[in-house]
Amino acid sequence: MREISSSIWFEVGTGETVPLRVTDSTRLTVHGGAVWVTRSDDVEDYWLEPGKTLRLRRGERLWLSAEGKTHACVEFFVPKRAGERAINWFARVAERFGARMRGGWLTV
Repeated sequence: MREISSSIWFEVGTGETVPLRVTDSTRLTVHGGAVWVTRSDDVEDYWLEPGKTLRLRRGERLWLSAEGKTHACVEFFVPKRAGERAINWFARVAERFGARMRGGWLTV
């Protein structure tokens, strides 16, 4: 069973079933052909057409199947952690502030 722990793209061939385990909260987006999604601990199955998304929980298992005449491309997107986002935000603010100081905005 393949583990999804980072953002990744891959193909699911027609008639192929791909078992997966999600290690972090993730968003699945479908491109190309449609995908049939079966989730652990969920009585519903999901039919996702291209452009549709599905939020996935940490630790759940999935089985993906491509239906129809064309293969499907699936994209898993793992959002950055809140701490990483905060550090990136502070870095951008510091960079802008430094650029203003170099530009003569706060020259002494």
